[in-house]
Amino acid sequence: MSIHPTPALLGSLYWITLIAVVVSSASGVLKAGFKQFDLFGVIIIAIATGLGGGSLRDMLLDREVFWIRDQVFFIASLGSAIAIFIAARLVVIPPRLFLVADAAGLATFSIAGTLVSLMVGAPWLVASFMGVMTGTMGGIFRDVLSNEPPVVFQSPLYATVSWGGALVFIGLIYLDTNVTHAAIVSGLGIFIARLLAIYFNISLPRFRFKT
Repeated sequence: MSIHPTPALLGSLYWITLIAVVVSSASGVLKAGFKQFDLFGVIIIAIATGLGGGSLRDMLLDREVFWIRDQVFFIASLGSAIAIFIAARLVVIPPRLFLVADAAGLATFSIAGTLVSLMVGAPWLVASFMGVMTGTMGGIFRDVLSNEPPVVFQSPLYATVSWGGALVFIGLIYLDTNVTHAAIVSGLGIFIARLLAIYFNISLPRFRFKT
């Protein structure tokens, strides 16, 4: 399965990716804020979070890294970091806002990663996993740089909802659903499912040795 990159589709992908970069970078700032890092540390973590997953995806797909091809994405990540850094000094930001920003970044990057992979001709299963990697690797980089265990390995239904949403997105396209509509439905599904998993503490079974 592959998708022909029409101008309208490329435009939709551009805006989905831009939103993903902004909200993911914001989640990186909020996580760095808990550690009370200085401005430079906050910016580094925000950029790693906002650009890391997509960078790894592009390198594996042998395509030009998206923020090197168009520096608007880098500027958006940097601007998001500085804006949240300043806002946190002026108003009270609830700690749980980090989870909302993180869920939004997971949803948008998962769909963007899947769509990019389909557009370069990746098989559907590979494309879905590329979506998972795009959605989660930025958060892994963020948590490692913050010296914490990655959220993806221990938090309620993180990569699981990402992969499920990516597969739903591909399934809707297979059924000839408009790609933009499929992206909206699948992205909202990931976002809502992630927040519900957090609220109700729904997670996969953990590995345990029998004693």
